[in-house]
Amino acid sequence: MCGIVGAVAKRDVPAILLEGLQRLEYRGYDSAGIAVAANGTADIHRRRTLGRVRELADSLREAPLHGVTGIAHTRWATHGAPAVENAHPHMSRGRVCLVHNGIIENHDELRAELAEAGYRFESRTDTEVVAHLVEMALGEEADLLEAVAKAVRRLEGAYALGVICKDQPERIVAARAGGPLVVGVGIGENFIASDALALRPVTDRFIYLEQGDLVDITPSSIAVWNAENRAVVRATVRVESTADATDKGEYRHYMEKEVHEQPRALRATLDGRLGRTRVLEQAFGINARQVLDDTRAVTIAACGTAYYAGCVARNWIEELAGIPCTVEIASEFRYRNFVTPVGGLFLTITQSGETADTLAAHDIAKAAGFAHTATVCNVPTSTQVRESELAMITEAGTEICVASTKAFTTQLAVLMMLAILLARRRGLGAEKERELVAALRDLPAVVEETLGLNRRIRRLAARFIHRHHALFLGRGLHYPVALEGALKLKELSYIHAEGYPAGELKHGPLALVDEDMPIVAVAPGDELARKVRSNLEEVRARGGELFVFADADAGIAEEDGVTVVEVPKTHDLLAPVVYTVPLQLLAYHTAVHKGTDVDQPRNLAKSVTVE
Repeated sequence: MCGIVGAVAKRDVPAILLEGLQRLEYRGYDSAGIAVAANGTADIHRRRTLGRVRELADSLREAPLHGVTGIAHTRWATHGAPAVENAHPHMSRGRVCLVHNGIIENHDELRAELAEAGYRFESRTDTEVVAHLVEMALGEEADLLEAVAKAVRRLEGAYALGVICKDQPERIVAARAGGPLVVGVGIGENFIASDALALRPVTDRFIYLEQGDLVDITPSSIAVWNAENRAVVRATVRVESTADATDKGEYRHYMEKEVHEQPRALRATLDGRLGRTRVLEQAFGINARQVLDDTRAVTIAACGTAYYAGCVARNWIEELAGIPCTVEIASEFRYRNFVTPVGGLFLTITQSGETADTLAAHDIAKAAGFAHTATVCNVPTSTQVRESELAMITEAGTEICVASTKAFTTQLAVLMMLAILLARRRGLGAEKERELVAALRDLPAVVEETLGLNRRIRRLAARFIHRHHALFLGRGLHYPVALEGALKLKELSYIHAEGYPAGELKHGPLALVDEDMPIVAVAPGDELARKVRSNLEEVRARGGELFVFADADAGIAEEDGVTVVEVPKTHDLLAPVVYTVPLQLLAYHTAVHKGTDVDQPRNLAKSVTVE
């Protein structure tokens, strides 16, 4: 996780680069650096500091740098502890300097090869390998673009790169393969960044690079080559206004906006963490390998929606990795006697990272002797992240609505990647991992397609506004989805709703079923589809009205008293992410029809910082 900014212009660029880093700093980083091709010389001047961007700003205030071409970076450590020598930009022989977001999986082999060729390493990072590769290729190719192209062909993993060279000082060459990277289009100056937000003060025109793209940037030109080494033209997009977290834009409520932001949030969460066929474990931090190697059992603690994410993850971890996983409500875990498992990983899940019950559970688990602690969190600067040994950050962006939406689905994306990493250590085959990685890559597009159900669900929600109770059903992976759907409906519309395992109907809840009790069922066409169909027949036989969310493979037909909403097909294991979305829309539109306060439901707070 990092922030990249670069500029090539006819004016001094350090202030532009520093402003760009400051605009990205809300994500939380542990070091920062800048490098410029110095005016009137053939040298690259570099400055790096440990800590926040303000440390770099103070250093530049005391001893300014000047140059018309430069790159800058904020780093979240993945290889090598937070230290000045590990901070970006990285240099090779004073000639090549670059910044990097992502993970180079084959850096160990490349490091050995480069050391044998006489290159000296000053850091513990994977990035320095790339700098030396480019410098080596530059000696053979002379042209920076050709040298970068040659170097990236050797790389395995995910990356976004920005490269400058003292021999060609009015030029930046950048490359993207798995990490986000955009080009900012100016007048007599051009830019690169990992997020368009960093460049909003200097341009409103952007080129969004695609996977495998290589771009050559000067003050007056932008040339792009695709993964097949063919020159291509990428569209320039004009962004008319800054879309920040406090701007609802075209949407009526923050919740509506945040529901529709889920494809973007999922892409951002997956970017840089997926290789071609593998999950890149170092993308989760410098401690990831040791923590995952040591883990023999997982205990998850969370509250509310995050607890339901943990319930889904329990299924994934036990099915894929074959190790025991328990899920605890954090507020209950604090007050019960528990057994600390050997090799136990205590994993918290929290949007804010400031939830009092979850923080307390973490402290208790740590004192009880859990081998490691980790968190899945949306706020890199939060207490939970600072106090956890391993932090796996979601990239949902600021979530303002009290009811969690994009935080939940991005938590699930991270938890699936964690399950894959744990499973890899216990015999998960390469073909199975390839299958799951491909499904993760497709997930944002499937969620985007699912949002196309919005209008139909809005009409459907009108049938709930005079109801006082609702029952949500699911089986297996989708029982937690039913729980989450019920929670959303009760939070937003104040309709009493309960989630139940569909197989438990005959053990009590059937007594509640009549024509006034709508039944919402989550019924994908997986191995439990036949069982779910039988459970739904039990409801119909007692006069219950069914609202079924199912894919085409489920074999559930619409009829009198049975409304079927067809949900796009996805990988069975990832279906909980997709099926969550229509339930979010159902709760949202029901609340709008009823006129309740969607973004700030009564009696609730976004961050629960008291017991």
